[in-house]
Amino acid sequence: MSGLGFVIFETALGACALAWSANGVCGVRFPHPDRGAVEAEARRAWPQARLLEPPSEVAAIVADLRALTAGEPRDFGDVAIDLSGVPDFQRRVYDLARAIPCGQTLTYGDVAARIGAPGAARAVGEALGRNPVPILVPCHRVLAAGGRRGGFSAPGGVAAKMRLLQIEGALALERLPLFAPQASSASRK
Repeated sequence: MSGLGFVIFETALGACALAWSANGVCGVRFPHPDRGAVEAEARRAWPQARLLEPPSEVAAIVADLRALTAGEPRDFGDVAIDLSGVPDFQRRVYDLARAIPCGQTLTYGDVAARIGAPGAARAVGEALGRNPVPILVPCHRVLAAGGRRGGFSAPGGVAAKMRLLQIEGALALERLPLFAPQASSASRK
């Protein structure tokens, strides 16, 4: 990846934008039905970037994002991302979120504890709400306590979050806390 560029592309859910630098993907804008609105947002978000034909590694990411929005699970854990300028706390949150396997979830409190900041669940939620590369940093895999949905700042809100989790297989009833298999009374003794 070289230079600072961005691309607008169509998906099953609407137009998306993706920006890249020499160090990796530095921005993703979630699907919106109005391509012009996505391009305007991209130009505001990445004023130094130019609308370009993406290099092959970016084109492969775009193809995977298209497949994901069409209902095919994808893992973006190996995609290079550029988080330069992101504060240390947010970077730790994003690194941990990237380590959550496809089809699994953690809570905001779990993330806070695992990055060494127990009690910082709200700060984790705020960091995820500022995620510059949603999907690549899978903030949708982080739920509120007790398996509640929590928020999702991308277009489509919580419904989009739930759709992504459904595509990834994280919403199977046996994986949700309320429906998880319980230990038998004999094994609890």
